[in-house]
Amino acid sequence: MKLEAAKQQFVQSWGSLATQWGINKTMAQIHALLMVTPNPLSQDDLMEQLSISRGNANMNIRELINWGLVERVVVSGERKEFFTADKDIWRVARQVIKERKKRELDPMMRVLDQLQEVEGDKKDPEVRQFTETVGSIRKFARQADKTLDTMIRADESWFWGSLMKLIK
Repeated sequence: MKLEAAKQQFVQSWGSLATQWGINKTMAQIHALLMVTPNPLSQDDLMEQLSISRGNANMNIRELINWGLVERVVVSGERKEFFTADKDIWRVARQVIKERKKRELDPMMRVLDQLQEVEGDKKDPEVRQFTETVGSIRKFARQADKTLDTMIRADESWFWGSLMKLIK
């Protein structure tokens, strides 16, 4: 397979995979293209290579910057803005985990904390069932939170070594 065809296939596959994780397909495709391209790309380059509109490119680049996955870079002699992505997949994975935790798990944990304090007679089967269910979900969410925090702080070699110990 020639390099251009391989890049196209990677970008398309990365975009499709990202939708399974709840991430915008175009956002993932821009990220994928920037990861496999050695030099920074302009918004026009991204629009041309991905066949996307200026608005779509602009919105998704801003979101990637907000996620900490893409950064603006200055290219000497150029007036356009250029963008690059971190090529280290471990740092990328940790950053995605950090952002998803902040956007999804943290708000859910706040809701579960509030729901734990439901009013009512603790002997009432409905109140008891509700508080037990919310309590068990809350306990699971707290454990997930601790695990994700450990992954975010972890060094790559420590993480893989620990994972291998668990598997054995």
